[in-house]
Amino acid sequence: MLYKQIKLKFTLKYLKALFTLFLGFQGIFSQEPSRFKLDGVASVVGDYVILDSDIDKTFSEMESQGISTKNVTKCELLGKLMEDKLYAHHAIQDSLEVSDTEIYSYVDQSIEYFTEQLGSLEKVLEFYNKKDELSFRDELYQLNKIQKLSQLMQAKVVDDVEVTPEEVKLFYESIPVYDLPVFGTELEISQIVIEPSVSDEEKNRVIDLLNSFKNDVEEKGLSFASKAILYSQDPGSRANGGKYTLHRKRPRMVKEFRDVAFSLEEGEISSPFKTEFGWHILTVENIRGQQVDIRHILITPNVDESKLLESKKLLDTIRKRIVDKEIKFEDAAFNFSYDKETRNNGGKLVNPITGDTRFELTKMDPKLYSQVKNLDEGEISLPLLETDRSGLKKFKIIMVSKRLEEHVANFSKDFTKIKDLALKDKQLETVKKWLGLKIEETFVNVNKSFRACNFSNNWNKQ
Repeated sequence: MLYKQIKLKFTLKYLKALFTLFLGFQGIFSQEPSRFKLDGVASVVGDYVILDSDIDKTFSEMESQGISTKNVTKCELLGKLMEDKLYAHHAIQDSLEVSDTEIYSYVDQSIEYFTEQLGSLEKVLEFYNKKDELSFRDELYQLNKIQKLSQLMQAKVVDDVEVTPEEVKLFYESIPVYDLPVFGTELEISQIVIEPSVSDEEKNRVIDLLNSFKNDVEEKGLSFASKAILYSQDPGSRANGGKYTLHRKRPRMVKEFRDVAFSLEEGEISSPFKTEFGWHILTVENIRGQQVDIRHILITPNVDESKLLESKKLLDTIRKRIVDKEIKFEDAAFNFSYDKETRNNGGKLVNPITGDTRFELTKMDPKLYSQVKNLDEGEISLPLLETDRSGLKKFKIIMVSKRLEEHVANFSKDFTKIKDLALKDKQLETVKKWLGLKIEETFVNVNKSFRACNFSNNWNKQ
């Protein structure tokens, strides 16, 4: 709900496959490589073992999810599994920390997901051949921890990688004309948002409620996380006690939220503060260099239907003045829109994936797509009622301010997209160099049955 930027993350969609793979690792994490029985061991990477059966299980799970394995070889799968274990191994060597609370939250979500899929916890335990819930949770904890360590290490490897405009130009010029990417139809979209006013009585009720939560934690020693689970209206964090991890260099939340989060000391609880989503209190649990673990509680004020109707009438009037050319859309956005992130830019929306103002039609958020698909360039929608996931209601009008048809990449017109491609290319080169260096200095033992594999990395150390 609060996210302004999409980021890749480990999802429950693939957890079943990964857990099945993990079952082959039972009881071997702490052993020395010299103690392993080589029969059935495909490879050893640092402190981790990959079994022949793990590769077979991964094939089976890919097929069960409808993923074609026709052109996937055992060598390719083993290479990918070894990469994952190398990342996790060096995350530990580099003392990268994983929050136990976050991992336990993943475990809870996993149990809930599996139970939903199979019908009951008993069926889940039977399916995975586990004697009790505790042992199942312990193994899920280990699996999630390995995955999180791997993600942290990968992020660290490319964290400081940047590209200069000159590097972007050289990258673009290095692509043969016949290989230049083709970008699909794109739209630039502008909006004007009108929120219904909240009475002083309702605002004070929300602030008093949040202050009571703060007092319960500070004075009575009650759990902030429990309060978030019970009362927060942020569906994105409520289940895990209102927790988010923020990074100074990778903004994820609205500015007001980030400003409060990075201004507090560990253990400190903020006073109630307002964002476009409602009112919050926030506490800092842990500061780790550029990262900070926080919890928050969001309460969205209730709005009278009469106030909601007033906001729609105001937006109808604004729209008519724009259509009648009494005022420009961008001027109306600046003067009337409640959306702070777009009003100073003429109402233009920023694509959270690319960071620019273009939205590729085929990759657009389905809800936004349904609102703009029938609009021509320059056309303005009727007022649209929007209810966010926290329950906050508002009206908006949207306009397709520019439409760019499908075209071959052009350096000046598509600089942002080309820059992103150049950055990814440089990140891949950085990762490749890191892998080469770490493979050389890490204990790696590939079973002789796989030494003929043409790995993309030098796992055989030839």
